[in-house]
Amino acid sequence: MSTTAVELVGLSKSFGDVTAVDGVDLEIRDGEFFSMLGPSGSGKTTVLRMIAGFEQPTSGRVHLAGQDVTGRPPFARDVNTVFQDYALFPHMDVLANVEYGLRVKKVPRAERRERATAALEAVQLGDLAARRPTQLSGGQRQRVALARALVNRPKVLLLDEPLGALDLKLRRSMQLELKQIQRDVGITFVFVTHDQEEALTMSDRIAVFRDGRIEQVAAPADLYESPASPFVAGFVGTSNLLEGEAAHTVLGRRGVFSIRPEKIHLGDEVGDDDATAPGVVQDVVYLGSVNHYLVELDAGPTLTVLRQNLRGTTHEAMALRGQRVTVGWAPEHVIELDQERQGQQHQELEES
Repeated sequence: MSTTAVELVGLSKSFGDVTAVDGVDLEIRDGEFFSMLGPSGSGKTTVLRMIAGFEQPTSGRVHLAGQDVTGRPPFARDVNTVFQDYALFPHMDVLANVEYGLRVKKVPRAERRERATAALEAVQLGDLAARRPTQLSGGQRQRVALARALVNRPKVLLLDEPLGALDLKLRRSMQLELKQIQRDVGITFVFVTHDQEEALTMSDRIAVFRDGRIEQVAAPADLYESPASPFVAGFVGTSNLLEGEAAHTVLGRRGVFSIRPEKIHLGDEVGDDDATAPGVVQDVVYLGSVNHYLVELDAGPTLTVLRQNLRGTTHEAMALRGQRVTVGWAPEHVIELDQERQGQQHQELEES
């Protein structure tokens, strides 16, 4: 049975009149890769800084491995933090950079050399120990920063958007490497990002933040397939929302509903058991491996439909612009969203 690595109890943080974090309760399990996902200003980085001890909460408690560490300074907490700015020492080689924290702690030279070498091997940089940071690629520098944090053997590793400075191709490669490193070392990773693809790729569970609160905590597949609110549906992946009169006309019921673009069938793909709606293709967006069809329904809203760009279909896709089509979907792919919860949150924020 997994134990709790991090527990946040009623955690809040205000900066003057601004409430950055508003009553967050959260449990992060020992050994999991946990991501905090949300737009800028949603409170996720402030929560990470309170776990690390760089910020003191206005109210609430921080527990690490069952111990209340709320009042402890950063150096007295069994955590390490990797930032987007790796802050490597340019005059030291890679091995010396990784050893530095152990040297400050007065760990004997032989032991710190052994531990630093093992940390570099864990991130697959053992053969670059003698290089300077300026001789490394961005991805290699990121792994050096990771090794420097891992060498201290923390119970929890905090990562504040560490891949944000990398180009897209390298960032995707590092996502897979980072997850594999986490599996290999077996410690708890708490990862902050605003990139939903990053969170979905690496995480065991994800907390989606909005306006200083957590909207939903779930495994990636559950978060994507069963979003708890319109905000989560729109922020995690692309979502088509049907609400009000449009929902009543198209679905025969009122409320707020979501249908993912890849779940919608178009034209001759529509099945006999599908729910259907007529409309006009307003545009076709070519995205290499896929096409996005923007279909304006007769009932009003515009739906995004995703189809694989198979060989020989590109010109056919573009020819659909301006054409009337029928779209359809299996009834089980319509997700009813908790609009009441979101409305209550807006009201509470306005009243506070």
